[in-house]
Amino acid sequence: MNSKTLDYTLLTLVIIGAVNWGMIGIFRFDLVAFLFGSMSWLSRIIYALVGIGGLYLLSAYGRIRSIEQA
Repeated sequence: MNSKTLDYTLLTLVIIGAVNWGMIGIFRFDLVAFLFGSMSWLSRIIYALVGIGGLYLLSAYGRIRSIEQA
């Protein structure tokens, strides 16, 4: 999998996570827990992937900066 595909996949996952957090904050509704169960193994995997995706996307700052300087 090339870097661009990974970037878009993880960005999509992080956006879904952000929307879920927005729903929790505004409506007190956790979509992941609703769909997969409260802290089931599947929901924990989803939460972990969103977190790992967010950490990976921190590297986007460095890549954007290096593109601007080029």
